[in-house]
Amino acid sequence: MSVVDAWRPETAAGGFTRDDEDVAFYTRINALIHSDMVVVDLGAGRGSRYDEGSAPFRKSFFNLQGRVKQLIGVDVDPAVLEHPYLDEALVTEPGARLPLADQSVDMIISEWVLEHVEHPQEFGAEVQRVLKPGGWFCAITPNKWGYVGIANRIIPEKVKNALMRRVWPDRPDMDVFPTYYRLNTLARTRRMFGDGAWEHCSYSANGTPKYHGNRSFGFALVGLFQTFVPSLMRTNLFVFIRRTA
Repeated sequence: MSVVDAWRPETAAGGFTRDDEDVAFYTRINALIHSDMVVVDLGAGRGSRYDEGSAPFRKSFFNLQGRVKQLIGVDVDPAVLEHPYLDEALVTEPGARLPLADQSVDMIISEWVLEHVEHPQEFGAEVQRVLKPGGWFCAITPNKWGYVGIANRIIPEKVKNALMRRVWPDRPDMDVFPTYYRLNTLARTRRMFGDGAWEHCSYSANGTPKYHGNRSFGFALVGLFQTFVPSLMRTNLFVFIRRTA
């Protein structure tokens, strides 16, 4: 039994914890989508959430293919071409224009991607360019002022790599990308999408404790820390922004 299973026994009832941030994120996504939408998964990757180890519920709940008009995956990593549940996969270059027409998309989903955005101004301009009026930009990302965001920014790279092997031994090397945290506060997203053409419905929240090394003491320590931190230091940002004009 894993530490998460021990501390979150409800995982056995469906394969997710009571504070699963991905389930919380996709609950709202599922509430927003409808069958005639064109949806872009920006930073779709290879579709690792659909690997053999994923719970059946998570695979079906997160999979939007067949429930929207078109699901397009866009990524700088050619691994997106191997994604099993996309209608179309597109490879782009970092900082380049998105390979999508102006006002052609009803929703952009960006999951654990904003922390990797090096040029936020260009990124925000492209999101605004391709979204239709009334379209949604939906993202989940670490909070810059949460413990994960702070650690990523202050720990030297060599030390960080060694530490990550201890606290997250199962992390695949292929999923490691540079981080910048230039678009990772609620205030920053409001400034980026703040010209009067956006409705902001974003918030911060903690999720299931991570980076505990699969040790009970580590899980308890992270959980205790998350319980008492102020809202500014909650672990994750849930970004839901609607283009109004």
